[in-house]
Amino acid sequence: MLADSLHSINSAHLVIVKQLGKRLLSSADCRVCHRCKTEIHLCATYLPSRGVVCIFALCFFPQTSKGSSILLLAMHPERWLCWCYPAFCVWAFVFTSLIKDTTACESEERLFHRLFSQYNQFIRPVENVSDPVTVYFEVAITQLTNVDEVNQIMETNLWLRHIWNDYKLQWDPREYDGIEFVRVPADKIWKPDIVLYNNAVGDFQVEGKTKALLRYDGMVTWTPPAIFKSSCPMDITFFPFDHQNCSLKFGSWTYDKAKIDLLIIGSKVDMSDFWENSEWEIVDASGYKHDIKYNCCEEIYTDITYSFYIRRLPMFYTINLIIPCLFISFLTVLVFYLPSDCGEKVTLCISVLLSLTVFLLVITETIPSTSLVIPLVGEYLLFTMIFVTLSIVITVFVLNIHYRTPATHTMPKWVKTVFLSLLPKVLLMQRPLEQQTKNISRKNKKGPANMSGKSKHSKHKDTKLHREQRCSHCDKASELNTTKRRHLSCQSLKWMAEPMEYSQEVNDVISSVQFIAENMRSQNETKEVEDDWKYVAMVIDRVFLWVFIILCAFGTAGLFIQPLIADT
Repeated sequence: MLADSLHSINSAHLVIVKQLGKRLLSSADCRVCHRCKTEIHLCATYLPSRGVVCIFALCFFPQTSKGSSILLLAMHPERWLCWCYPAFCVWAFVFTSLIKDTTACESEERLFHRLFSQYNQFIRPVENVSDPVTVYFEVAITQLTNVDEVNQIMETNLWLRHIWNDYKLQWDPREYDGIEFVRVPADKIWKPDIVLYNNAVGDFQVEGKTKALLRYDGMVTWTPPAIFKSSCPMDITFFPFDHQNCSLKFGSWTYDKAKIDLLIIGSKVDMSDFWENSEWEIVDASGYKHDIKYNCCEEIYTDITYSFYIRRLPMFYTINLIIPCLFISFLTVLVFYLPSDCGEKVTLCISVLLSLTVFLLVITETIPSTSLVIPLVGEYLLFTMIFVTLSIVITVFVLNIHYRTPATHTMPKWVKTVFLSLLPKVLLMQRPLEQQTKNISRKNKKGPANMSGKSKHSKHKDTKLHREQRCSHCDKASELNTTKRRHLSCQSLKWMAEPMEYSQEVNDVISSVQFIAENMRSQNETKEVEDDWKYVAMVIDRVFLWVFIILCAFGTAGLFIQPLIADT
């Protein structure tokens, strides 16, 4: 072919080209790849218009009926002899690489033909039928996709690494141009039927669509990716500060320990390619090998169980659930600080109760439906709802006391002792009228010493003060703690009771004045009793204010302390 392609070269140039020698021009100029049937030709041609000699490597692809050419050399004939050695090196490098690739394809084809011509992928690769196949197993996790508390399912993205030796897949690399590794479809070779025992959704076994890596000594490495949805019993006692222990149990479904000896690679899950989850953190992931004898069979089966100890990141639930719940709970305390006269105490209690009910409905949709345990946040909300319900009951009772009158109720002595004398001192409460009476008593004691040498205005004050002292002296037997209004009414009655003789008109006026004074005294006594009932209601409110503050503080502290105690 080279001789035919040189017809365009003139005689002078042909002599120069022939001087290149038979080693270059007379060599085998056509090779065929036995695998892909590609024809590789080496040809030379002369371009008279440009006066250059070109050597091409032409490739023809029978499958597509297309070809391509590679320019190896383009040189003027006069310079051919000067560049003949470099040109030969270039040609030798390119053409040798093409021949080498062709040889590699041919060698790999021969290797596959030798390995799988009589290979049966359904037979265990052991020389003796009584020998087990040793399978090394390792799990690498790439992502913790989801943890479904309602359905109690953990979804993971895993890489399952299987390593075993197949004596029927061995070869000598020297016989196949140094080929040491080949990739083969996994469904063409024997594979251990390792499945996930506690799978909840989907296939229990890994699909064999990925390829396996074969080494010349028969060692097979197969690492298929898989997405598993495994069942995981959830312990939601300390939700949302909970920890879960989910396990993945792998083992052969049909082969017992005498047929497959399953060994674990390392003691922990490979997390070098793990992507962090925004809700869960893997604290520990350890693997253990177990030999178990089931009730159904006499053989012993081997499994490898990986335990994932995961911890929930509670930031989301703390901000969106717990903190609003705490604020609403503390609103219950303000119910007892709200005055009874405003008429909004019961309304505030019911509003808080409705808000907590909404939060409880949200939590019910989040946590799994179980009757075994109540989550910690559920206990807190239930405690708060009882808390608010009691506040409603107490508020109704306080309002009933607040609006009592002498016409409907008589205040017992123990109520006066406990709620008017004892508890106000304990709670550091003091009635304004009592403080005013004490101030008047101090002025009465200091009055006689400070009134001498004063003007008529001072004498008038002294006379008024003397009358008040006389009134307090006369009513000493009836009541010790009285108000200023009772002093005045008593004084007027004492003054009008003195025996004096007046005319009929004056006596009628005096009788009318006595009636009016008696009526005012009765109204004052009624007002004082009503004020006492209101003060009793205020004392009860103050007592439950402190009780609810203490209970709310301890309940909130218990919400955060219990998970810490459980961890220790």
